[in-house]
Amino acid sequence: MKRHMKFFILIWILALPLPAHGQQPATPWLTEAERAKFETLRIAGSEALFNLDYESARKSFKEMAVAFPNYPAGPQFLADSLWVETLYQTRRLQSSLYGSDDTFYSTSDDKADPKVVDQFRNLTRQARLLAEARLKQFPRDPEALYFLGATEGLKASFEEAVERRHFAALKDGSDAVDRHREVIKLDPNYHDAEITIGLYDYTVGALPLPVKLIAGVAGFRGSKKRGLATLERVAREGHWVHDEAKTLLIVLYTREKRYADAAALARELAAKYPPNYLYRLEAADALVLQAALERETNHNTTTTAAETEAFATFESLLRDKAVRNTAARAFDLIHFKYGEALMTAGQFEKASKEFLASAEIPGAQQGLATMAHLYAARALDMAGKRNDAVTQYRAVLARPNVYDAHDQAQAGLKEAFKRKLS
Repeated sequence: MKRHMKFFILIWILALPLPAHGQQPATPWLTEAERAKFETLRIAGSEALFNLDYESARKSFKEMAVAFPNYPAGPQFLADSLWVETLYQTRRLQSSLYGSDDTFYSTSDDKADPKVVDQFRNLTRQARLLAEARLKQFPRDPEALYFLGATEGLKASFEEAVERRHFAALKDGSDAVDRHREVIKLDPNYHDAEITIGLYDYTVGALPLPVKLIAGVAGFRGSKKRGLATLERVAREGHWVHDEAKTLLIVLYTREKRYADAAALARELAAKYPPNYLYRLEAADALVLQAALERETNHNTTTTAAETEAFATFESLLRDKAVRNTAARAFDLIHFKYGEALMTAGQFEKASKEFLASAEIPGAQQGLATMAHLYAARALDMAGKRNDAVTQYRAVLARPNVYDAHDQAQAGLKEAFKRKLS
């Protein structure tokens, strides 16, 4: 199963504004007292986002916008929280729902809510105008340039993962990188701005070849190796966004098959942000892939320690009262990911049960439920239960289409699913 798209999903961290430091204009944007209040609100709101507490995050950011009406952080943070919650609610925080790069880049019935799009655009427009107004007064203000670049990066994130406007995202992402390179030239100590540059480098360098060729003609170029090195530097040396860089590296290490490194970072952040069950899912996912790699390398069919830890993580999440109390709807995703893990491990019948449990969770996200029926059908085919698999393929066709689920179900009805060798 391909896992190529998660790095697009977590690009939201580019939107997190940084406290001012280094070179400052003669007239500060905020007074020392205002800066202290801003920092208190920034930390509270950012920690709430990491802990998936969107209501608390919005409360902090709305207070920020009211307290500092001429400062871009309020509307930019509000746009950021809106975008992250949109991803969470639609389960785009997990790459498996796309199935492959081709699915992600294809036309789909999966459309963004126009009201959410309008609200997001209004907020990012406010942030951009405030940053531009500051730059008219102080053209070499690193903080204003940072905010302007961060707003463009946030737009790129939204265009890529929500609106699926791939080349608009490349353009805004490129503009964000240019702004942040200016920031570093003006203030070499503004190291956290490198997170934008590193992620853009990796993202463009990792595009599917046909898209990369078109992007190259348009002047968009990148390097996976250089991007990874930059993000690793930010994770080590960043003052304010080291956890954001580590979050990205979990995804990118998984993509690069550095599963042990991904699991280590995911465990670290899961311990720091206990309400965020997604870090535990990422750790388990990396462990399952590490086990599969070890099994393939060693030609061994026994359960590995990594796999045992991964399955224990899923079982723990399903029993976790804190997760049930704070994110009850998360159980559709947890069952789904557990099913994926079991399928990767070759435990197909057990996997089908987890997929079906995902689809049957009260209030399960509808797109996820459709994919759960499709994956259950595939698992049943692999388990040799063709009649049961056919029933699930038909269940997919009876549901609204999501990504290319109907095409995949039609293919499954014609011929039993066989797992492709990676």
